[in-house]
Amino acid sequence: MKESVLRAVERILDNYLEMNNHRKTPERYTILKAIYSIDGHFGLEELNDKLANDFNFPVSRATLYNTLNLFLALRLVIRHRFQGTTKYEACYDNESHCHQVCTMCGKVIEVRSPEIIAAVNNVRMKRFRKDGFTLYVYGVCSTCQAKLTKLKNKERQKKNQKLNK
Repeated sequence: MKESVLRAVERILDNYLEMNNHRKTPERYTILKAIYSIDGHFGLEELNDKLANDFNFPVSRATLYNTLNLFLALRLVIRHRFQGTTKYEACYDNESHCHQVCTMCGKVIEVRSPEIIAAVNNVRMKRFRKDGFTLYVYGVCSTCQAKLTKLKNKERQKKNQKLNK
């Protein structure tokens, strides 16, 4: 994690808490630090484990939910809903990107595509300032494709064996 990014997101949190007369609790700052130390997507359990194991700072589920909702409102974290599961991602200083989502196994892979980024950046939108985007591309990953092919081949073999009898 870049120290400059962490300082910037802590400053955003400081300003918000001060302007809205909220307390600057150690839980909020430790959760923020834990989130920005995770590379990529994470679930609530992963974040909870990281806080307990790496930061020696266990927090209640309610504190985790409430703090994540605050960070979502401040646009420090983004929420993704992938194939029946919810994942989060630190989004400050995070470039726009695409996600490949396998509809069979649920695996998610981040993809950087300069062509798509350029296309979205070139789209003119009336009365709207773009801050960034996330694109989801749904399909079947190569591992699941291989499993499907193997299954189809087995079915063909069984069918051919029955016909040859």
